[in-house]
Amino acid sequence: MPIEIEAPEAFGYENIDCNLSESSFTDQKLSDLDITINDVLLFYGDHKGKIELRELIARDNKLTADDILVTSGAALALFIVATSLLNKNDHVVIAKTNYATNIETPRAIGANSSYLKLRFEDAFDLDINELDNLITKQTKLVSLTYPHNPTGVLINEEKLKAIIQLIEKKDCMLLFDETYREMSFNEKLPVAATLSDKVISVSSMSKSFGLPGIRIGWILSKNKQLMEMFLAAKEQICITNSVVDEEIAFQYLKKKEEFFAPVRKTILKNFAILKEFMVHQNILEWVEPQGGCVCFPRIKNNIIVDTDKFHNILLNKYATYIGRGHWFEEDARYMRIGYSWDSTEKLQKGLNNILKAIEEAKIV
Repeated sequence: MPIEIEAPEAFGYENIDCNLSESSFTDQKLSDLDITINDVLLFYGDHKGKIELRELIARDNKLTADDILVTSGAALALFIVATSLLNKNDHVVIAKTNYATNIETPRAIGANSSYLKLRFEDAFDLDINELDNLITKQTKLVSLTYPHNPTGVLINEEKLKAIIQLIEKKDCMLLFDETYREMSFNEKLPVAATLSDKVISVSSMSKSFGLPGIRIGWILSKNKQLMEMFLAAKEQICITNSVVDEEIAFQYLKKKEEFFAPVRKTILKNFAILKEFMVHQNILEWVEPQGGCVCFPRIKNNIIVDTDKFHNILLNKYATYIGRGHWFEEDARYMRIGYSWDSTEKLQKGLNNILKAIEEAKIV
């Protein structure tokens, strides 16, 4: 996938001055979090995940520990769900634009994918009538992500419940990736899996908490039969998670409110800078995010630009990295900007570098 082949870690962080390509909060250090792992026993842990960690996740989400399966990141959670529920020629409906894994895994399985197009002109809003029309008797799974990656848009609780009502009526499953839920700017949506046993929620420690290095995510579902299937799939892939990673996640979540308060403050500060930037330029246009730490602006249609030249100048002259539109199978005029991984100063510098590169890549 382009998003992986062209990832900043593959390009080399040392070659990047302003990294606006990341989709998570700034990577955290154990020393800054006062987390100690010296007494962790390095054994095969509980296959479902550390019980105390599952109880903590369940308590925060009004579920039980048995409704939680801890996985090696949300990526594995998404892979487990797709490969467990879909076979070749099965039908799946996927909201698009979307994170590549949600598109590529069903494609690799050989499933028949229909795409619920989220359009810039509609503020990337989800059309329930269009979703209704896409779901057939052969549909096994619908895949949605909110707050959305890469656009940062969000639906309200009323629409979420209407979607779930449709899923129950059509007798299929809803995969709801809510990895950015903690980053919602307004009231958070309820955890979707608490609303129906037809819903599977996925989340992780990576995006909101800035802990991608511990590779901890989870699947949430009240459907016991499905959870047994997902556990069996996990056991075929990795048996159990790293007990070190699970301990770090557990210790973090015990103090989540304390640790996350400054994270949220930084995200909102950077978002305010981003909004101010968008107001005082006339090159880019966007749908303003309602959550997360990414946005998906595009170069205005009246700006005639060589997009390949733009990206080349931006990266090689200004050492500024963004998420290219083709990472999400979108037009090259789009770009994902992550605004809370690099420092605030680098964000401001990188945003100005984008405008400079566009100007230098214009076709006269």
